[in-house]
Amino acid sequence: MRGMKKYRHVIETPDPGRWELVGYEAALPISEKSNPITRELDRADPLQIVQLLKECDAEIFQEEEEALLNYKRLYSQSVLKTMIDIINKVQEVLKDPENGLIVLSGSGTSGRLAFLIATAFNKLLRGLGQLPRYRHIIAGGHRSLVMSQEGLEDSALLGTEELRKVCDGKKKVVFIGISCGLSAPFVAGQLDFCMNNLDIFLPVLLGFNPVSMARNDKIEGWHSTFRQVAERMQKLQESHKAFILNPAVGPEGICGFSWMKGGSATKILLETVLLAAHKTVSRESEISEKCLVEILRTYERAHEVTYAQSRKIAALVKEAGTSLQKKACVYVLGWHTLGLIAIMDGVECIPTFGADHKDVQGFLIGDPNDIFTKEVDPTAQGPQVAFSQEDFVRIILPSLTELDTVLFLFTLDDDLAEVEELVIQVKEKTSNIQALSHATVGQYLPASLKKLFPDIISIMWPILFLEYEGNFIQKFQRELSTKWILNTVSTGAYVLKGKILRNCMVDLRIGNSKLFWRAVSILQRFTGHSQARCLDSLLQVIYDPEVVLDDLRNKDISTHILVATEKNKVVPTALLCLLRNCSVQEARMRLDTSHSIRAAIEASLNAPGHKRGADISDAASRIT
Repeated sequence: MRGMKKYRHVIETPDPGRWELVGYEAALPISEKSNPITRELDRADPLQIVQLLKECDAEIFQEEEEALLNYKRLYSQSVLKTMIDIINKVQEVLKDPENGLIVLSGSGTSGRLAFLIATAFNKLLRGLGQLPRYRHIIAGGHRSLVMSQEGLEDSALLGTEELRKVCDGKKKVVFIGISCGLSAPFVAGQLDFCMNNLDIFLPVLLGFNPVSMARNDKIEGWHSTFRQVAERMQKLQESHKAFILNPAVGPEGICGFSWMKGGSATKILLETVLLAAHKTVSRESEISEKCLVEILRTYERAHEVTYAQSRKIAALVKEAGTSLQKKACVYVLGWHTLGLIAIMDGVECIPTFGADHKDVQGFLIGDPNDIFTKEVDPTAQGPQVAFSQEDFVRIILPSLTELDTVLFLFTLDDDLAEVEELVIQVKEKTSNIQALSHATVGQYLPASLKKLFPDIISIMWPILFLEYEGNFIQKFQRELSTKWILNTVSTGAYVLKGKILRNCMVDLRIGNSKLFWRAVSILQRFTGHSQARCLDSLLQVIYDPEVVLDDLRNKDISTHILVATEKNKVVPTALLCLLRNCSVQEARMRLDTSHSIRAAIEASLNAPGHKRGADISDAASRIT
């Protein structure tokens, strides 16, 4: 890569960069393109699934290719320079704790990661005897940390109001708005508010599309589009009054599933920026590109260490997939922040795979007060938000069966007697138990605990002799490693269940405007029909088929979403209606009598006389 040869050390993937070719799905932003690596994901066996997703994750660390489009990548000098500029602004707040604040905000995936990262750096500050300086905002409030509430990201005004509350009385705020696809109205409203108050706010936009690919639909009930907000920020960046951090990390392994690669890249970038800011403030030294690259390489090594366990991960994918195929459940029990990542992974499955909230569930083992403060209290209000150890023991444990899979996540620094006690309780109900343990060189799993598991994914990390701030690197590595494994296991399990066609989420739950237009695009790419016809088919499935379409077409998208979010199998039903030219009732019958959604759609795609679907590059770009 130009100017970066001195830093060269990069994970290689077979034939990388095909998605960068001119014209490849040109109508779609990078975050919505299909990844060439996973085009045949739905036909893969468990080990192949792990290998394909490993290669997708490796693209985060790929360098620029001069022969291709030269999107900015993670190690591009322009990206590193922007990171340094943001670090300098963060340091100003760290040096003035009374008047300053660092706010991380997002909706869904991005908001949950904002909470995880803000919590980690407040803990770092408390360890230094300093007051917390980080705040997080998530669309839908603290309840959204542990349950899916996708529709709340569509309000720009709500985002603005939440930001006002959090920053009241502060004189200097670094605001980092996270939107992986540069699309969330909730974040757009906040960034716009910051730009209107530059005497207090330094706005930063984090995402993984070029500004030219930012969503350009007018936001309902607001005055602008996300792209217009990003373009305004781009102009302000010239005078260092705003910053956009948007390296291309490639399409997701499952089209549009930003919890995977987008979530990982968000974690990597923000932790690198904030950790470097803290390290240099404490040393009173200048930040350098070399320092940033050294931190980024630790995440690259975490990728290598994690996927060295590919065969064991594949065995877990197979077991989880078998549980879902038999209409049983996968429960993931994690200690401390590993439990929080388990909760996040389970919640993300609901909109992506049209999953029941019980299919894949994460639980936080230990005292929730170690993570959730009094101000952040997503107290359980029914089974959909059950996430604590008490909830698991009281609600789940009594009804566990041999068909369920239970995965334990812990480090050897945790209370292993507590781990062993809970494993014994679970083992009385099911033998399908697995473990992921993290250890540092020199630590060993007690024999009494080891013998309880048929197999363990045991990841060994080197001893790091670092200053206080640097010690957080290993915590961050373990979290990211756990996230990669859980992403692979849950995604692989739904692939085996037949919820994925090629690499597309054909059974997504339509919970917001982005997902609504993604659904229309999916119908177009597999049927070859016009956007108008696909939209009509979608509306007929969302509403009673007898409702007159002319009465629906002029309604706001938010009206359709309110109805659609409560319904199951909307997209696959509409797909079959278009492919078979059949009624909604017949389409539903075909889905109900097929052994999987993928099988039903494949049968219709292969039916005699069926017209070939559109190439994905011809699909609508409304999701941008």
